[in-house]
Amino acid sequence: MSAGILTKLKKEDAALVDTTSANPRKLAVVIFNLGGPDTPQAIRPFLLNLFSDPAILRIPNPFRWVAARLIAGRRAATTEEIYQKVGGGSSILPATVEQAEALKKEIADTAEQVEVFVFMRYWHPLVSETVSRIKEFGPDRIVLLPLYPQFSTTTTGTSIKAFREAARKQRLTAPQDVVCCYPAHHGFLDATAANIRKSLDEASRHGAPRLLLSAHALPQRTIDAGDPYQWQVEMTSAAIVEALDHSGLDWVTCYQSRVGPVQWIGPSTEDEVRRAGAAGRPVVVVPIAFVSEHVETLVEIDMDFREVAAGTGVPFFTRCPTVAVDCDFIQGLGDLVRGALGSQGVASDIGPRRCPVQFGTCPNTTPAH
Repeated sequence: MSAGILTKLKKEDAALVDTTSANPRKLAVVIFNLGGPDTPQAIRPFLLNLFSDPAILRIPNPFRWVAARLIAGRRAATTEEIYQKVGGGSSILPATVEQAEALKKEIADTAEQVEVFVFMRYWHPLVSETVSRIKEFGPDRIVLLPLYPQFSTTTTGTSIKAFREAARKQRLTAPQDVVCCYPAHHGFLDATAANIRKSLDEASRHGAPRLLLSAHALPQRTIDAGDPYQWQVEMTSAAIVEALDHSGLDWVTCYQSRVGPVQWIGPSTEDEVRRAGAAGRPVVVVPIAFVSEHVETLVEIDMDFREVAAGTGVPFFTRCPTVAVDCDFIQGLGDLVRGALGSQGVASDIGPRRCPVQFGTCPNTTPAH
């Protein structure tokens, strides 16, 4: 995210400050995720939307416009093959709708009327569609809640920017509170740790297990530009291990879904599976940056990495489920909403800014502790 965009976002944060009560009459909570194609016909336009985003393909127009079309065309067939393995379409939207319904029940006491809205960054319901529905609802306060525990300019950052632009265009003027991240929030940690304990017990019957805490990779240049994602992912890993309180636990933070010739952050999850195989260790893979099932869990981990494990000597391979609608996770999201109400801008799971000053793309303007 460029410095100009950051300055603009910070000015917008300041504009959101008002005297509205933290107990609104009509509250709109907006949860959002990447999205995915729901049919084979949607794959090419989904990819085009993805690679047209300057937060993803960081080259200026018109070069980005041309490159996005070339990449979408080249990747469409391979992407369709991947989605065919899970029925032909993404499972993110149905899973997110289920999370929205659970969250609405959890936060029913926060206002006289509460609605939880969903938008997907690169496919339907797109942000403009959701903003239109929010405007019809007529809230007096809005909370933006990412379904990305760790902040990145490529996920939460671009989604917040898109929401604000759509709100401005449609004259949606209700003040906004934003949850920017929750990498070590109790709800997310408790739900994840509970899933891990079950898998570790099973894996331990086959030897001393190695825990692979796997997150989506980012290009190294994105991190070098001041993105706090990797720092927050490592925070999540350390917090999970502490919550497990498992003596002598063998664990690694690693990254998956790396494509293309650029340098990516690592180590790669696939390489770590191979390394565990060489050591004859059972493997438990834990998705720590995904909160619902989709192709990265259902295909890349469950199918591709499992095949790698089988071919490299891993005696036992399992994958923890995502937190989905686990009651601890949903209660945690509810706590984040309550904590954000009246924050008058951007807040992390601890209220003030989490990120040290060197992470210049953090959207939170409060000083780091």
